[in-house]
Amino acid sequence: MRIVCISGSNRKEATSTKLVRYLAASIQEKGHEAQVIDLNELQLPLYCPDDAEQHTNVKLLRESVLAADAIVLATPEYHGSISGVLKNALDYLSFDYFNNKVVLSVSSAGGAVGISSLTHLQTIVRNVHGINCPEWISIGGDARQFTAEGQPVQEQVIQRVQKTLNYFLNLSASTRELA
Repeated sequence: MRIVCISGSNRKEATSTKLVRYLAASIQEKGHEAQVIDLNELQLPLYCPDDAEQHTNVKLLRESVLAADAIVLATPEYHGSISGVLKNALDYLSFDYFNNKVVLSVSSAGGAVGISSLTHLQTIVRNVHGINCPEWISIGGDARQFTAEGQPVQEQVIQRVQKTLNYFLNLSASTRELA
């Protein structure tokens, strides 16, 4: 399977991006293709439907998501919601990009967990005809520590992430078989 992992932070050392990179490496170790789209690196103009087809980075985002079998969306939690850069990126994508694809929602929050951002992500996914993975990943506080190699420091975080990732991959494979 081909999985696109979108990191929706505009910060260079964002823990949500570190988590996405860890997920992508794990996906590849499990024999799947994983592409990371880091919205800090892939700068997108503010959404304007009139100009969407003219920007190279928008084309790259759209081509990547369209070609994916499943999608990971990761965000920090800002003011109880998803980041502006992730919302902006999602505005460029319609149901053609998400229809019948399983989407794993991931959050990294400064507090204990990022439930509000995950709930908002799942609402967006539903509205673009994606299939929300019933499991999600939320790390917060001390759980947001990573080694220099990019692995979560806490064993319980690794176990939770791997369990959720396996669930997501199995659900995605089953959904692709039915399509």
